[in-house]
Amino acid sequence: MADLHLSILDQSPVRKGVTAQQAVQETIELVKLADKLGYTRFWVSEHHNTTTLAGSTPEVLIAHLAGETKRIRLGSGGIMLPNHSALKVAENFRMLEVLFPGRIDLGIGRAPGTDRITASVLNPSNRWNEQDFIEQIIDLQNYLHDTADTNSAQPRIIAIPQAETVPPLWLLTSSGQSGLFAAHFGLAVAFAHFINPIGGPEAIKLYRNRFQPSLELKQPEANVAIFVFCSEDEEKVKQHQAVMDYRFLQLEKGGGLVPITYQDIKDVLYTSFEQERIAHNRKRTITGNPGEVKSKLLQLAKDYQTTEIMTVTITEHFEDRLRSYELLADMFGLY
Repeated sequence: MADLHLSILDQSPVRKGVTAQQAVQETIELVKLADKLGYTRFWVSEHHNTTTLAGSTPEVLIAHLAGETKRIRLGSGGIMLPNHSALKVAENFRMLEVLFPGRIDLGIGRAPGTDRITASVLNPSNRWNEQDFIEQIIDLQNYLHDTADTNSAQPRIIAIPQAETVPPLWLLTSSGQSGLFAAHFGLAVAFAHFINPIGGPEAIKLYRNRFQPSLELKQPEANVAIFVFCSEDEEKVKQHQAVMDYRFLQLEKGGGLVPITYQDIKDVLYTSFEQERIAHNRKRTITGNPGEVKSKLLQLAKDYQTTEIMTVTITEHFEDRLRSYELLADMFGLY
């Protein structure tokens, strides 16, 4: 396998006792570190109607982060396309490409990044229809490449500003369905193992087998995203895993996430069913000391037959988040 490339997906998590403004400032500090450490990409997410994640407008945040860095690729992980007009997304990312040519990625997904009610307010015409999403992908590609069918209304509409380069399109998937769309349209694909740890390698294999070259991409390209925490302190690893176990259950129960610390949950007792869910959800994470984490990441890359892993790290203390990324960079020689 070729050298493993590491990237970061950051959601601007709002830690307990921290404001959303501070959370965004931590994202800015983190991207500067990632730029120095040699990470390949830094993607930011789109979420709405939550107080635990501050990232709601990737296109705005990307513009600032790109201006704060020198070489790392900046992108969306992702723009939730059904929330938006395809034309507006094309114009946003053409502007980013004009400002920072060759450094922008456009990752798109079809989940709303929120609850259905909020999604309906973001886009009242959203029907959560698969065919609508497919048509949006087609429109987006045409706007970015100026390739619309001359028999349609689209050739009369130009996405501005005109740009000499086009940001690569990535489709995000946690089930494999969007991977099939990516294969059909000749797009790169990112599998969200941190959301669904089942069936990912098979979905990516099917994507590669069905891939059709396009203006976007001549060969299939895939990466995989997973929660990662690395520390030389065994107690920190234990406490981090305990908090993640609780957070996953908190989310599954549908009550919404609230910021927590280890002290908040250290004495919680779980039912046998909850313990089963914890065992399942731990497949979404890789935690441990540097040696353990490196071994697990290499195995994950082998399972997915990919040379790029996108890491997602949420910690109780910001310095532990930074240190985890430093250890990852050191163990894989990213500098």
